[in-house]
Amino acid sequence: MCCFSQPVEAVSGTRIFARRAGKGSQYLVYSLTLAARQDLAMILPLPVPAKSPEGAVKFIDLSAYSEFFDDLDRGFPGKGSGGTHGGKGMGEGGKGDLKLAVVAVGSFEASFVPAIKDFDRLDARFRLPKAVWRGLPRYERYGFAVFKLKAKHKTFHPMAFEFPTTLDGQLFFPTVHVHDGKAHDTAAFDHALYCQMEAIHTPGLEHWEESTVPVGMTMDYTRGAPVIERFTHVLRAKIVGTHKNQDVLVG
Repeated sequence: MCCFSQPVEAVSGTRIFARRAGKGSQYLVYSLTLAARQDLAMILPLPVPAKSPEGAVKFIDLSAYSEFFDDLDRGFPGKGSGGTHGGKGMGEGGKGDLKLAVVAVGSFEASFVPAIKDFDRLDARFRLPKAVWRGLPRYERYGFAVFKLKAKHKTFHPMAFEFPTTLDGQLFFPTVHVHDGKAHDTAAFDHALYCQMEAIHTPGLEHWEESTVPVGMTMDYTRGAPVIERFTHVLRAKIVGTHKNQDVLVG
């Protein structure tokens, strides 16, 4: 799911798409339905290189393609919302008053936070308590994509971006949960994950479903570019139930 800077009442319909964008880079698209009483931030950890500059993450506006994931699902006719998969987890693993850059992306405001210490440069409403990060030491070398969400909105258009990654050939899905200001060892998952890989018989994808047609036959490429590769099939899996609270890697 993701990390939220304020308590949330309910989160559902989480769908995440991933694809390599080139050597050392990855696309990520994220969608969810959220119920919250106050404005808050959705925080997605990212395995970026150390000392990545503030402009390292390129946000992509998909506000004109709200049906992005619905069109992805059209490649799986008669197969429901995806197969169940346990997921391959990662395992263990301020600058004064200078504010972080804020980018308008459709109906969102987004920022890239290069390191945990840089959260001090965001409004307090959009940070996690420092105790949370002490309970998640594997993110000491991560950066973070932060999307500021309005409480009155419940269903959001897909959030998309490209980020530099330290993972060689692997795809990263940010699925660690922080929904109540605490980092729990396990969490309730209800995710649909999608990806495009050059080699679909990659370790970690054994239980994923393959679309019946290339993605360009079910999606509007002009609106989905550059995130999708239209001549490639898409793979899909669903992770449900209680699992270790961690991110998912494939590849």
